[in-house]
Amino acid sequence: MTVSDRWLLPDGVEDILPPLAGQIESLRRDVMDTCQRWGYQLVIPPLIEYLESLFTGTGHDLELQTFKLTDQLTGRMMGVRADMTPQAARIDAHTLGQEGITRLCYAGHVLHTRPRHMLTGRTPIQAGCELFGSASEAADMEVISLMLETLRVSGMPRVHLDLAHVSIYETLMGEASFDRDTEAAIFDAMARKSVPELDKLLGSCDPLSAGGRLRQLARVSGGAEALQEARKILEGAPEALLGALDQLGRVADMLTRDFPEISFGFDFCELRGYNYHTGLVFAAYAPGHGDAVAKGGRYDAIGSDFGRARPATGFSLDVRALVSLGERVVRRPGAVWAPADVDPALEGVIAGLRLTEIVVRALPDESDADPAAKGCDRILVKRDGQWVVDQLS
Repeated sequence: MTVSDRWLLPDGVEDILPPLAGQIESLRRDVMDTCQRWGYQLVIPPLIEYLESLFTGTGHDLELQTFKLTDQLTGRMMGVRADMTPQAARIDAHTLGQEGITRLCYAGHVLHTRPRHMLTGRTPIQAGCELFGSASEAADMEVISLMLETLRVSGMPRVHLDLAHVSIYETLMGEASFDRDTEAAIFDAMARKSVPELDKLLGSCDPLSAGGRLRQLARVSGGAEALQEARKILEGAPEALLGALDQLGRVADMLTRDFPEISFGFDFCELRGYNYHTGLVFAAYAPGHGDAVAKGGRYDAIGSDFGRARPATGFSLDVRALVSLGERVVRRPGAVWAPADVDPALEGVIAGLRLTEIVVRALPDESDADPAAKGCDRILVKRDGQWVVDQLS
């Protein structure tokens, strides 16, 4: 390794410098403040945990995204978190152990073994909310509404929301009783939206069978007309499937009423990125950005894996992506330049100003510095024996 190579960062890992760092931190604070105004309490999970708790109840995709290391104290395997949702579930199940409804929010870096796609790095700043203890549809509506509110705070000019329901796929697959290899192949083709592969795998199925209905649903996506088409395909299907469609319809009605500026659509076999969800799922997209800027859904299974069954729903978002995509304007407050003067009276004035203002105190070797270049728009000057704030000329 050469001297110059020592300062190179790994691919997908970056320093965040001014002013972007300030913009990201400002948005992180505003998102967390918004969540707390809705009654969500802040938690700060650890960066690393034992693998057993990080992967409990989650899918294989999360395991592949997690960096692993050996704990030098115990010899057990640990992982650097790739998703904070399982940590929030552990906190609810064991650390807090509260009865009734618990609302938690969080924000922090996560680490991925590889970027999710070409436009993302490996160290996203994840923020999110989780609601535990309620299986009601009202809980799902609250989480979706809060997610959209955080996107509004983020300055997103336009948002499209994709709605899906994991139980539709799971119910049909359970009814079809495919062997394990065929089921894995169908899942992979469905996740990639590969209609030709699904035709090859399910083409021999009767149209009214579970496999035939799954094959037809894979072709259906869009707005209200897609929901009607799905009802035709699932006519006569088990009640659970029709109930899932009804719930999607009610969510659409809520969005039309409360968020008329949001466009939305349905995808009845959406499986990408949902490792542990069990019911209603949703993902928000911004124009020109291929990956979801926020996503979430119901994941009732994780609580039981932690030994305390708890219904749960929530969402997470990438703060870094929202800053780059949003039209949010962060106005940096002006600062006061204080000269390198040893006058004791100056010390008292600076201390008083720093209660409400940014004050940059010059060092002895900064006597020739340009205050404007340091972000200052005012300067402390001595006038008639008193230190006063004056505008920079």
